[in-house]
Amino acid sequence: MAQQPIKNAGKPIKAAKQEPVVQKSELFTRENYKWMLVGLVVLALGFFLMAGGKSKDPNVFNDNEIYSTTRITIAPILIIAGLLIEIFAIIKKPKTNNN
Repeated sequence: MAQQPIKNAGKPIKAAKQEPVVQKSELFTRENYKWMLVGLVVLALGFFLMAGGKSKDPNVFNDNEIYSTTRITIAPILIIAGLLIEIFAIIKKPKTNNN
């Protein structure tokens, strides 16, 4: 079999269409990480307050220490607030500069 001559010999070959290059932005910005850190601090504070301290006498049950306002009300509110801050930090979109 005879080879067929190349038809485009000597002519420039057109390049395939290139799609525009899109710059990849980071998933989280510095501001997102700051909010995440604030959320973690609030969570840690809530867990610390909920844990409380040890009793002076382990043989005596003290209702005021166990059922204190700090452990029953303030600590859970701080934990929920910390979780909400974390959700906000993840969902927050970075600001775009439109000049």
